[in-house]
Amino acid sequence: MDGESVDLHALANVVNRAAQAGADSLGVLGSTGNYAYLSREERRAVLETAVEAANGAPVLAGVGAVRTRDVLVYAGDARNAGASALLLAPVSYQRLSEEEVFGLFGTVAAESGLPVVVYDNPNTTGFTFSDDLHSRIARIPGIASIKIPPPASGEVAARITQLKAGLPSQTSLGISGDWVAADALLAGCNVWYSVIAGVLPRQARALVDHALAGRRDLALAASAELEPIWSLFRTYGSLRVTAALAEDLGVVPSSALPLPLRGLDAEGREKVAAAIRQSGVEA
Repeated sequence: MDGESVDLHALANVVNRAAQAGADSLGVLGSTGNYAYLSREERRAVLETAVEAANGAPVLAGVGAVRTRDVLVYAGDARNAGASALLLAPVSYQRLSEEEVFGLFGTVAAESGLPVVVYDNPNTTGFTFSDDLHSRIARIPGIASIKIPPPASGEVAARITQLKAGLPSQTSLGISGDWVAADALLAGCNVWYSVIAGVLPRQARALVDHALAGRRDLALAASAELEPIWSLFRTYGSLRVTAALAEDLGVVPSSALPLPLRGLDAEGREKVAAAIRQSGVEA
């Protein structure tokens, strides 16, 4: 964002950098993309810009909204813009029941014409998926993947094993929470839905390559190098930290968030600068 406008030039740079670094796919209009704060016109502009800048890499488009009618409108816009798949979280104002969420994913999978990724993000949406609901939704035709939040420390492998046991083989399991990505991929997760890859795509690519090749020590070492950043993610949340990182590393000229959101305070920005030095990262 640039003030209250979307900086499409900066967006194109971020997407193109990730594509050039070898990202398998590119997610836009996710939580770090602040989709809930954007108008339909802004979302369309973001998607069109991202698809063009991706140079053929598949683009995963967030389409979350409070009302199913609007989700379907955003899904149609994503399809028309050239997106390859949809990312959908159960956004709500009134608290949703499991049957309402099941119905949402069934409707969108049936009517959107694109594969759907289930976005399980309870800290943001306030909705917690049960394992049974994940299993039921995963069996809906058109559901391609389940994106889960980070399990508690020390429980990653057990959580991955438990969830995968209830999913059909055609539905992949993906991890968010970048600090557990290496452990999750080594434990059998199929996908890393990364935040940091938007700013440090080469480092993220190296971590993934080591993990998928079974180079456990190297994968864990690659993650450990970024621990100063992971620590800030856990303290402040990935949105504000990533915005500050992108600006401090020169990836974007400005990291202004849409009001009423505010970026990190002076103390937080100092910690981001220190984390960059400690990790030795470069854009």
